[in-house]
Amino acid sequence: MGNSDSKLHFRKAVIQLTTKTQPVEASDDVFWDQFWTDVDLTAQDIFALVPAAEIRAVREESPSNLATLCFKAVERLVLNADSGCVCERDRQTVLSCTRLLTRILPYIFEDPDWRGFFWSTVPKVGKSVDEGDDESTRPLAESLLTAVSDLLFCPDFTVESHCRTTADGAADIQSIDSCELIWEAGVGFAQAPPLNHTYDSNRAELLKLLLTCFSEEMYQSPSDTHALNPWVSFFCSRENRHALPLFTSLLNVVCAYDPVGYGVPYNHLMFSDQRGALAELALQTLIVSLEQELVDGTITNASLNPSSNTDTGSADYNKNTTTEGCKATRGENLFVNYLSRIHREEDFHLILRGVGRLLNNPLMQTYLPHSCKKIQFDQELLVLFWKLCDLNKKFLFYVLKSSDVLDILVPILFYLNDARANQSRVGLVHIGVFILLLLSGERNFGVRLNKPYCVRVPMDISVFAGTHADLLIVVFHKIITSGHQRLQPLYDCLLTVIVNVSPYLKSLSMVAANKLLHLLEVFSNTWFLFFSPANHHLVFFLLEVFNNVIQYQFDGNFNLVYGIIRKRNLFHQLANLPTDASSIQKALQRKSRSNSTHNAVFMETNSPYSATCSEKPYKTTPVQTGTLNASLKAIPRIDKLTEASQVSEDGSTLLMQNSDSPLSQSERSSETRVPDAEATSGEDDKNSLSEDGDLKSQKSVSSSSDWTPAPDWVLSWKSKLPLQTIMRLLQVLVPQVEKICIDRGLTDESEILQFLQHGTLVGLLPVPHPILIRKYQANEGTALWFRTYMWGIIYLRNVDPPVWYDTDVKLFEIQRI
Repeated sequence: MGNSDSKLHFRKAVIQLTTKTQPVEASDDVFWDQFWTDVDLTAQDIFALVPAAEIRAVREESPSNLATLCFKAVERLVLNADSGCVCERDRQTVLSCTRLLTRILPYIFEDPDWRGFFWSTVPKVGKSVDEGDDESTRPLAESLLTAVSDLLFCPDFTVESHCRTTADGAADIQSIDSCELIWEAGVGFAQAPPLNHTYDSNRAELLKLLLTCFSEEMYQSPSDTHALNPWVSFFCSRENRHALPLFTSLLNVVCAYDPVGYGVPYNHLMFSDQRGALAELALQTLIVSLEQELVDGTITNASLNPSSNTDTGSADYNKNTTTEGCKATRGENLFVNYLSRIHREEDFHLILRGVGRLLNNPLMQTYLPHSCKKIQFDQELLVLFWKLCDLNKKFLFYVLKSSDVLDILVPILFYLNDARANQSRVGLVHIGVFILLLLSGERNFGVRLNKPYCVRVPMDISVFAGTHADLLIVVFHKIITSGHQRLQPLYDCLLTVIVNVSPYLKSLSMVAANKLLHLLEVFSNTWFLFFSPANHHLVFFLLEVFNNVIQYQFDGNFNLVYGIIRKRNLFHQLANLPTDASSIQKALQRKSRSNSTHNAVFMETNSPYSATCSEKPYKTTPVQTGTLNASLKAIPRIDKLTEASQVSEDGSTLLMQNSDSPLSQSERSSETRVPDAEATSGEDDKNSLSEDGDLKSQKSVSSSSDWTPAPDWVLSWKSKLPLQTIMRLLQVLVPQVEKICIDRGLTDESEILQFLQHGTLVGLLPVPHPILIRKYQANEGTALWFRTYMWGIIYLRNVDPPVWYDTDVKLFEIQRI
């Protein structure tokens, strides 16, 4: 009954607010207090009792009343933050104000006329007049963020009280050292506070309000988001005295969370998991707070990481780089600063172990179906791991210096394979591929891939016995041959990863070798080569893979050498590729039998090999009815995503000009005839992606209506095909293999493999070419992609209550399937 009365009184207050035509004075506390005093309603209740239409009506018809409501709610939060929420009534008032602001803020952000409301100066928000002009006239947004930060370390409300609050509560609250009240043991904090579900629930409410404040970015078009988010900038600046303990608390809560717990079957069905909800919101708040500004293609906070350009360094490299020692600016993001300066190996171990445990959680198998809780925030985890590696190079090198990186690789490949044919999860594939592209730029990643793959993860891929490199190639082949057609823009990235690791792969299995040759067979199809101005780049990548293996790892890769010998006609056909106009037109006519480029390229290979090696026919996973989708921006081309580096004999890398790359020469010949892929495919993000990133096909692998292949264009890149090494291998080995087959009457390929295993080409091959690595480089295109993707995830994940549902977001588009 009490709850029903509370709902009734609250609903009456909302109706009074929406029906009043005259402004209500801010001094009328009796009227305003009925929105938060003695109100005991859940967030779901408040969302139901304050309809969207009524918020918009007040915004349009009684703007002063809406402004006063926001002002009074913030004032209440400030007053209670200053007093320390000494009684239960104050704590309930804080929760009611928090939920009400979470409900209202998106509708303020969606109206451009209200955009600057929270950043206008409002006199005396919870402050006394004699505290100074700066404090008494600060923007409402700053007062709100400061109050929320204080409340996140409020004794007996969100943290354990070390001593009882005295009568002079305000003075005690301001003197509290929040670094002693970090929520969880871990990085920079050794004490493990006792678990308290009430505190976790209150923290989650406040973090949801923080996310809502940060979400003003959702209501600006992508072209308007070049400036830093002012909410994030203030929250992560020196103005926030809790910045360090907040960063540490968010990171530690995520890394320490264990959804399995003590392993009691079905425990997640019997008990509510407040720590799980807190970990998810902490993760989302953390990745949004780690936002950076791109200026002229570089990250503004990159200079904060002294190790950003070194492969190794002292563990105490930041001994002289204290927070106070860095020159402070208002725009400095302390969260990025703190993350970039983590350097202790025990901290790296804790972070990697925590992230790895959570990423591997959905892969867990038990005899009791659904007995273990499966996390749902895997995409946010991937974004966090990306930011960890991108912002802290020492963490990246720690990950790569041991086989622990494979604990990250295997779940990523699992996610890629699982999501490849689901059009609502294409963005998940993108973030996974971006991470692998970043990792593949380092030599140690390729070396680690040689570890045998023994732990079998449930994936519908070809059975093989081999290494993690084989697993990577088999999954990539599966994505290309049976993935959703909107993954076509990622083909370049997928093959670039394989190129980067190929010089270090000691022994590919027969299955992986056949997969690579099947891709060459598909991509060297004449009609496919002539269909788009960029398709021939895929052949260049594959030939570079074969050359790297032959030149640097010939001894152990007899399976690939045998496959090349068996499929030698592919290389001869490439060397003799027709360039006359009639042959080009004849090849293109073959495509007319299929409406889909993706289906045609994989289903029209006439070789008997393709029938056995090709995976299942392309099939799109149906999307559940009612699924919401969020659009994304198109990704830049591979030459915009990466920069070429040459590996020297001592293992160090030297940045090269793109013109030094044989691939880039062909790229330049193509670019003279077609517009930039970003201009042709990224003109608008309307049709870009679904739920987590369903990018529609770009022009890189699809036909361009204003472009036709010409003989001189084919000649321009055919002459640059790197076939010399492979042709020399075939010239030497094919006669030898044919001779022993005739002399010994061999019919078993195992004896041929044994011959190749003990063979050598020392002195017979051309001089080894330098190892060329294409490293990921930060750029504005990927920064915008990540921003859009990240907010799309947060929008779709926060559905209880639905914070942003049915509001007019501009950063992406929402469609219902």
